[in-house]
Amino acid sequence: MGGTAESNAFRPCAVQMQQRAKSFFYAVNPVRKKYRIRTEQERNEIQMKAQLEAIEKKAFEELTAAQDLKDLDAVRVKYLGKKGELTAILKQMGKLSAEERPVIGQLANQVRAQIEERLEETKANLEAHLLDQRLATETLDVTMPGKRSVLGKKHPITIVLDELKEIFIGMGFDVAQGPEVELDYYNFEALNIPKDHPARDTQDTFYINDNVVLRTQTSPIQIRVMEKQKPPIRIIAPGRVYRSDALDATHSPLFHQVEGLVVDKNITMADLKGTLEVFVKRLYGEESVVRFRPHHFPFTEPSAELDVQCFNCHGEGCRLCKGEGWIEILGCGMVHPKVLENCGIDPEEYSGFAFGMGLERLVMRRYNIDDLRLFYENDARFLNQF
Repeated sequence: MGGTAESNAFRPCAVQMQQRAKSFFYAVNPVRKKYRIRTEQERNEIQMKAQLEAIEKKAFEELTAAQDLKDLDAVRVKYLGKKGELTAILKQMGKLSAEERPVIGQLANQVRAQIEERLEETKANLEAHLLDQRLATETLDVTMPGKRSVLGKKHPITIVLDELKEIFIGMGFDVAQGPEVELDYYNFEALNIPKDHPARDTQDTFYINDNVVLRTQTSPIQIRVMEKQKPPIRIIAPGRVYRSDALDATHSPLFHQVEGLVVDKNITMADLKGTLEVFVKRLYGEESVVRFRPHHFPFTEPSAELDVQCFNCHGEGCRLCKGEGWIEILGCGMVHPKVLENCGIDPEEYSGFAFGMGLERLVMRRYNIDDLRLFYENDARFLNQF
């Protein structure tokens, strides 16, 4: 067990050799390990360079084969998009050493710049080619005569309304406006129209609810003006109105109305007649024949209707005037004292007159039109006559 002297002498040498071998292993192994890592990084660098070169080559080939702008956009997304191939390569740079990353990053930027440059160049060429194709197919002969532009014209209702405004403005009237969707109070109650009046029936009025209607006249504008303005008052109120009427040659559920109001001291029926006669003669001519017939309106007292001799039959009777020889164009009268009181105006101190007319009937009388429906059909053969 103790061994011989020779073996005991040899043992230190063996231990020493083992220690030397162990020291050599730990001394050499780190070098070998470091050399192995450096080799793998170099391999990654070479591989990424090859991938970048391949991406550039493939991108150029696909750009060359692109036929339109849609193909170009597909190439851009494929290689330069957020999920593109070039972006995928850049995400692998974490495998590289700190010394190698700038090199690969610079190369990737060069590849991106080359692809973008070729992309813009190809895009410009394609756009130029497409433009050449359009110019070839859209050849314009400048020696050919051009198409004449058709200009629109004023509607006959607008023409007469403008003339009507000019006439009344010349007599000192102002033009007032108001809402088409009106409160029941302004459309009926303030005008001295009782709850049981036929005009308030749903067969004649379009109700939105119990308190709101589509105005049946522009008289509510007069009430609003009298509430806000002290006399003297001299206005006309044109606008669209709505009534539940059957459509025929002289009636429509939608039509235009113009109403007038004068309130001042010492206003009489003579002022009313003189104003309306001047208006009719200026609109239709000095030869126009008018007549006043007694009538009844809740908001005027006394009341009358103004007729103009039928322009179609000159008083002999026809379909348009229903055989009467006259066409009623407006209603009028002295403002009822209760209406003045409702607006805060003293009827003992002030008086006034009011009138209202259907604009379509004025236009029919002016241009000898025998069917009101022509105004709303938008027939160019009819409208081009004005």
